[in-house]
Amino acid sequence: MKISKQVQQILSFYESDNPGTKANLARILMHGKLGGTGKMVILPVDQGFEHGPDRSFAINPDAYDPHYHFQLAIDAGLNAYAAPLGMIEAGAGSFAGMIPTILKVNSSNSLHNGGTAPCQATTASVKDALRLGCSAIGFTIYPGSDAAFDMFEEIREMAEEAKSHGLAVVIWSYPRGGDLSKLGETAMDICAYATHIAALLGAHIIKVKPPTQALENLEAIKVYEKAKIPTATLQERITHVIKSAFNGRRIVVFSGGTAKGEKEIYDEIREIYKGGANGSIIGRNTFQRPREEAMTMLDNIIQIYQGKF
Repeated sequence: MKISKQVQQILSFYESDNPGTKANLARILMHGKLGGTGKMVILPVDQGFEHGPDRSFAINPDAYDPHYHFQLAIDAGLNAYAAPLGMIEAGAGSFAGMIPTILKVNSSNSLHNGGTAPCQATTASVKDALRLGCSAIGFTIYPGSDAAFDMFEEIREMAEEAKSHGLAVVIWSYPRGGDLSKLGETAMDICAYATHIAALLGAHIIKVKPPTQALENLEAIKVYEKAKIPTATLQERITHVIKSAFNGRRIVVFSGGTAKGEKEIYDEIREIYKGGANGSIIGRNTFQRPREEAMTMLDNIIQIYQGKF
């Protein structure tokens, strides 16, 4: 596998990592239709754990089958497929080597609201990721939660183990809990802070939600006003979030969020692309659609990141 100049530059930003970890990052960055561009589209299917099987899959019954998601990600030419332990195990043999996989090693569920201390249970291990041939582990943190410090300590330990075995680390950084308002979970300053926290915790790839124009923290608002940080457009907000990830030295991808129409999805992703993001990690907005419709949508998203659509 020849590594493109764009990917070589990205790998150079990870100065402390061993060849195994860099090789796994390269596998993700070089795979699929966006391989070698420095951009990526990842399919995450952890919604069954988070929201239950029927809320996640009944709208498209084929999606109850774990093989459906592996095949969708492969046929669409995506960079990677991310899922919890059981989903990866259910297709690990049939699809071994066909697409880089990310094992989601912690999960929550909507039967428990978490109150001011939302948290996730550890549901898989680094050994599981190695056994299943995964390229990375994925871990959710909730900055702002009363349980956040425990989550930080847990991912620090798991990341150390993962990196020692040559795996990459993906952190879902979703501010939630504590005194954060619902609006504040996606506020500009909070998203930038969440991105920076994930970078400081040693993430190779950071997943956050697209930031809104809202500002939550009173002290941060003063800084935004004094420094005249632009927040009017999504493109500007994305650019600032990328700056918060060590000035673009860490890979940042943005979630697809709640179900929405095609035009809204494409418009949002165009702004994300123009803002300099590395890509999108988009789940329910694709796998809840009929397969052919999902394939067309994913191809269009890929073309956006190629600058063609």
